[in-house]
Amino acid sequence: MSQHASRLGGLRGRSHIPFGAPSHQRLRRIPRRPRRIAMLSVHTSPLHQPGTGDAGGMNVYIVELARRLAAIDIEVEIFTRATTAALPPAVELAPGVLVRHVDAGPYEGLAKEDLPAQLCAFTHGVMQAWAGHRPGHYDLVHSHYWLSGHVGWLAAERWGVPLVHAMHTMAKVKNAALAAGDTPEPAARVIGEQQIVRAADRLIANTAEEAEELVRHYEAARELVAVVHPGVNLDRFRPADGRAAARARLGLPADALIPLFAGRIQPLKAPDILLHAVAHLLEEDPSLRERMVVPVVGGPSGSGLAKPEGLHKLAARLGICDVVRFRPPCAQDELADWYRAASVLVMPSYSESFGLVAIEAQACGTPVVAASVGGLPVAVRDGVSGTLIDGHDPADYARALRPFAQDPGRADRMGAAAAGHAQDFGWDTAAAATAEVYTEAMRERRRLRSAHG
Repeated sequence: MSQHASRLGGLRGRSHIPFGAPSHQRLRRIPRRPRRIAMLSVHTSPLHQPGTGDAGGMNVYIVELARRLAAIDIEVEIFTRATTAALPPAVELAPGVLVRHVDAGPYEGLAKEDLPAQLCAFTHGVMQAWAGHRPGHYDLVHSHYWLSGHVGWLAAERWGVPLVHAMHTMAKVKNAALAAGDTPEPAARVIGEQQIVRAADRLIANTAEEAEELVRHYEAARELVAVVHPGVNLDRFRPADGRAAARARLGLPADALIPLFAGRIQPLKAPDILLHAVAHLLEEDPSLRERMVVPVVGGPSGSGLAKPEGLHKLAARLGICDVVRFRPPCAQDELADWYRAASVLVMPSYSESFGLVAIEAQACGTPVVAASVGGLPVAVRDGVSGTLIDGHDPADYARALRPFAQDPGRADRMGAAAAGHAQDFGWDTAAAATAEVYTEAMRERRRLRSAHG
């Protein structure tokens, strides 16, 4: 079996990949699925535009997962912090998916780092919503990111239901791979994550590597960790009418070399490495300047907000302003066109829990050059759908991009393989896997109740 096949394990044959659970436990009679869950996303709303502020892959994850859960008859109510007075208390995102806005702190100007002080207010809002329902309204709590985990911990205890938690990113992992000049995650977050790991009935990891990190760094119990690969919206992200048509719609040259960066602009995502790599390529072959366009699609986020013009200034210092095009975050349908138009997507990140952007690009028929970190070795099939690079030396990224400049057909050949690879990652599979995790958590909670009378 290839390394890629072993990584995907039972993705086709089993809803989720168990991590340390004895097989005889998984064969017991499975109780009903939850009817309704409370999903918590304190610091970023599923209604926000990905690529702006703190909105990114987690937003996409929550929206797509909630939609697919509702499609298999699990209602989802998503609690998130209200960021403007104009928002109604509740918004229907899709049939069976309700977004509830909770007043907790000032609507605007509150940094993510200041949110821990608002968790009591947020928890109060969640409890108020619950108090308006009959007992047993929610069967389970699914929290996303450590801030939500603390609210979920209290809510699950109060309601007597299981807590399922998804880290998405972990402080200890991020701090071990900081970009130069980036700000480390505070000790309060590390402690908070340790508390959530101990409190959760189940933990969902994006990859087997992330599951190992939970065990190694946070002493998570192996039998409580399930690996569920995130999915991609294969109806939206697909090759469609191809690269040439997408370039025409975006006003890009038909024959250009187009290495794309798409995502939040912050040191963690390392868009600066792409700019340095482009400077390397142009120094080696000045003629490329006439047929290269480098789109950077996204907005400043996180520690990148401290220097919002930093990447523009770097492009000027490197003398590549004429080839770099900065574009603001865009709607998902337009983003799909940027993927299709690109010769290659470049993801030099220092840390990625999975890398949904890589799967989205591949689903659109575009290969990926990425750092071999986090979940990217699962998201990208090295040598087939893209190229993985150890480390963050811009010269290495320049070497990986050079074949796309020398062989215009490379993007099409690898892009076809990339589109095929992405078919393994559908949201329907991810939702079914997540529902199975919910069911197991409910079964275990009932077993413990029975054992204690």
